[in-house]
Amino acid sequence: MALREQLEKLARVRSHPCVTISLNTHRTHPDNVQDGILLKNLSHEAENRLLAEFDKRQVLPLIERIKAIPQRVDVNYNLESLHVFVGDGVEEIIRLPIRIAENGVHIADSFAIRPLIKAVNRVMEYLILVVSQSGVHLYLAVNDAIVEEVRNGEFPYPPMTNQETDKEKLSDPKRLDNLVREYLNGMDKALNRVHNQTGLRTIVVATEDNYSRLMQVADRKPIYFEGFVHINYNQLAPHKIATDAWKVISEVQRQDRAKAIEEMLEAVKEGKVITDIHEIYSAAKQGRGDLLIVHESFRLPARLTGEFTFEVLDDPTLPDAIDDLTSDIAWEVYSKKGRVVFTEQEAFRKLGDIALKVRY
Repeated sequence: MALREQLEKLARVRSHPCVTISLNTHRTHPDNVQDGILLKNLSHEAENRLLAEFDKRQVLPLIERIKAIPQRVDVNYNLESLHVFVGDGVEEIIRLPIRIAENGVHIADSFAIRPLIKAVNRVMEYLILVVSQSGVHLYLAVNDAIVEEVRNGEFPYPPMTNQETDKEKLSDPKRLDNLVREYLNGMDKALNRVHNQTGLRTIVVATEDNYSRLMQVADRKPIYFEGFVHINYNQLAPHKIATDAWKVISEVQRQDRAKAIEEMLEAVKEGKVITDIHEIYSAAKQGRGDLLIVHESFRLPARLTGEFTFEVLDDPTLPDAIDDLTSDIAWEVYSKKGRVVFTEQEAFRKLGDIALKVRY
């Protein structure tokens, strides 16, 4: 199941209680050994909290399921973080390629899906186009890993063949340049057909000259990310290509977050920004949220007092407490076609820990 589908499924769940366990993890041995120990400790914490906050007979079946989770998790497949969701009829274990601000247990009437919303924005599926002397290869990538090579009858795209027999024309740099442009234009049209089917954008791995030519002849420049990866003919292994491409994509994402902050600061002048947490919650519930920005470190334990109201709590273990209301706020904005950004950039601190740009 795709991450976006998992997010939407978990966001709809309402049961009393929903248990979420989240922790940062490690991809390699021996560091990942401690992941199993931490998961057991957090599972034990969840059990203790359930016994303290609910009737034992009510939560005993849930506790038994939670106890079995550590045995189900193979730490050798861990990514950057691990998230466990257990509730009435629900049991999901999701690994994410992003780190979280802190490990913890969340118990409420809904799941703590904030990391999934963040991941949907930062887990990038895209195409990598490698333009080399031996032809053009196209790869499907997710973040810093290649999933597969595209083989559809057009890709791999064959190398350029020179049908010119006139030696004088062959030595003409302008003629050769035109031949390369024609070749890249044909390849671009093939890539456009892939884009029409997938909707994915492409990062180019090529020489600077070939990238420049491609951008000049491309039918639709927006299907390409800005910037390219300089090709190294000695290092064309898929994992190396993916690592280099992800560096460019990560920078694009960072710039996008910076632009979102600039947009928010500009909207302040127009009177479209709310920074009071109670007003933010109400506006998000009403579907007025256009852009929500939350600082990575901000958490808000709370208890709902009405459809649009809540009280802030110091102790997230109190009865009917929501460990982090920003998770609910983020979902309200996201599910109503707004944008959600989690950031550590200090430029956002001018507005505090959380801010919402409203549509009206």
